[in-house]
Amino acid sequence: MSFVFEASIPRVVFGEGALAALPVELERLGARRALILSTPAQQTSAEEVAARIPGQCAGIFCEAVMHVPVEIVAQACHRARELEADCLVAIGGGSSTGLAKGVALETELPSVAIPTTYAGSEMTPIYGLTEAGAKRTGRDQRVLPRTVLYDPALTLSLSAELSATSGMNAIAHAVEALYAKNANPIMSLMAEEGIASLSRALPRVVQDPSDRAARSDCLYGAWLCGVVLGHVGMALHHKLCHTLGGSFNLPHAATHTVILPHAMAYNAPFAREAAQRISRALGQPDRGAAPALYDLAQVLGAPLSLASIGMREEALESAARLAAQTPYANPRPIDEAALYRLLKEAFEGTRPKD
Repeated sequence: MSFVFEASIPRVVFGEGALAALPVELERLGARRALILSTPAQQTSAEEVAARIPGQCAGIFCEAVMHVPVEIVAQACHRARELEADCLVAIGGGSSTGLAKGVALETELPSVAIPTTYAGSEMTPIYGLTEAGAKRTGRDQRVLPRTVLYDPALTLSLSAELSATSGMNAIAHAVEALYAKNANPIMSLMAEEGIASLSRALPRVVQDPSDRAARSDCLYGAWLCGVVLGHVGMALHHKLCHTLGGSFNLPHAATHTVILPHAMAYNAPFAREAAQRISRALGQPDRGAAPALYDLAQVLGAPLSLASIGMREEALESAARLAAQTPYANPRPIDEAALYRLLKEAFEGTRPKD
């Protein structure tokens, strides 16, 4: 066995009531003028955060949107400079965290992330920006939040539907970590535990969104999946989702949910050990990983087809071509015709075979 591992993990404050630690965490960073970032829908949450730090808040910018358009990043950077902000506080899901990363990349301001979904982006130095209809990703330590506050109470308002797709999105990070080119034993252990925690807790959340213990278990699983996302490379699944999101504007978490079983089916014959570990983590050791992932999404009432989330059938060939042009490292060689078949099955919502 041989591998290289270097930890790069933000400070984490985890538990119900963790939001109350924000003033102290800003003091640790020496921050006096924090700019709070959120989506328009989460403006009330941003205002509540601002009310907790009246002497440390420079202002609020509530224009974060999905896929982080560079135009919105430019506006947020202008706002940060205008207010002489010395820190960023992102509350919300991947859109808010992604905007904070875009701003940090340009301004080098430190950030604190307060996740309200299971996206996991808050644990990674990975950023994604969309410009002229194409999404580009990169890694830069400047965008990694300094502190992450995980407060399960903040996820109670996340609907059952969004909890399901956000949780499947998190599971996707761990699935690809198990067959990543630079996988290592530490991250593989965390990936398997993350999948197991989420797959056990998500059905409970969907059944009873007010179940605080289940919410805490989901957030714990999402944290683990986010850690592995930040430490190993992703593969075909993420490439397809970045293509479908950046070029066809499909909803981020729902796209991950639909594509995951099909990307797993594509790779399973070339990643048998990873597939076995995924099946075991899902509590289905005698089943194939791909159908087990599909069945979990079905149990959660999550979308199962690209057609159901707005993809046009006539765009599938273009999506396959774009994804094949600049592929990520993947256990199975990338073939455009095979990608088209994968996307066609995902479009139709076909259940992968055992």
